[in-house]
Amino acid sequence: MKAKTTWILVANGTHGFIACNHGPGHGIDPKIEHEFQGPNAPNREIMSDAPGRAFDSAGQGRHAMEPKTDPQQNNQRSFARAIAAHIDSAAQQNDFDHLVLVAAPQMLGELRKYLSSTAAAKVTGELPKDLTHLPMDKLPDHLGAVMAL
Repeated sequence: MKAKTTWILVANGTHGFIACNHGPGHGIDPKIEHEFQGPNAPNREIMSDAPGRAFDSAGQGRHAMEPKTDPQQNNQRSFARAIAAHIDSAAQQNDFDHLVLVAAPQMLGELRKYLSSTAAAKVTGELPKDLTHLPMDKLPDHLGAVMAL
């Protein structure tokens, strides 16, 4: 019988990677399956122009207009979409049997929105924490609650 492959996605808003487990007792493979790097520029670099100006509705005053969307949130959404697209493609090809999502809470919500139903059906655990800063050998210490290693 073939061992079940579990992909472990560890991500935050700007960085992520997929680690692999080949069944209980095998731990986490030290080789990273795939790595993701999202944009990490400050707002002053993302927004190239000064904000537009508008007149007050009453009187002679003028004020700067706020942007309609937060550039950092837009970057995080597109980063989540890119990760989800990669996972969806791999799910269609049956590259993995189970998926564990370990991500900062806001990123976890974005990922849930963008995963296809095929990939979402393979999710067996979620951990709302940013563990991207941990070395690979410390990761299993935090995953005991969501999967058997």
